[in-house]
Amino acid sequence: MDYLMIWVWLGAVVIFGVVEAMTAGLVSLWFVVGALAGLAAALLDAPVAVQLVVFAVVSAVALAASRPLVRRLQAKPPEATNLDRVIGQTASVTETVDNRHSSGAVYVDGKTWTARSADGSVIPAGTQVAVQRMEGVKLFVEPIKQTTEVM
Repeated sequence: MDYLMIWVWLGAVVIFGVVEAMTAGLVSLWFVVGALAGLAAALLDAPVAVQLVVFAVVSAVALAASRPLVRRLQAKPPEATNLDRVIGQTASVTETVDNRHSSGAVYVDGKTWTARSADGSVIPAGTQVAVQRMEGVKLFVEPIKQTTEVM
């Protein structure tokens, strides 16, 4: 029995295991499994070439078998941000929106935001507006067209 190769495979298991423990993602877990298979081959007194082939094949199979599972586990649904929540919503102008004077504020989603007019027009306080887009921390809004029905 070749004790040197047993120690080599044990060292490989430890090194790959430490590398895996030090990283946030799965980086070398498959090589730990492959090194354990190589260790098993060494314990069965297989030639070094066979041990290396067993290591490579088992590592590749472990990688191929686990990647779909890992992707599914790591896939997270997109989390809504402030941008996602306010775009398209109706807001109330709390401070007259005037792009020329760099002033304006709207209240939407329970928060007061700095606002600018999407088309450059002045929008008086109290007007209902639709949020069109966000640039930095400013919302770009436009007045909601009020329709009046004639009977």
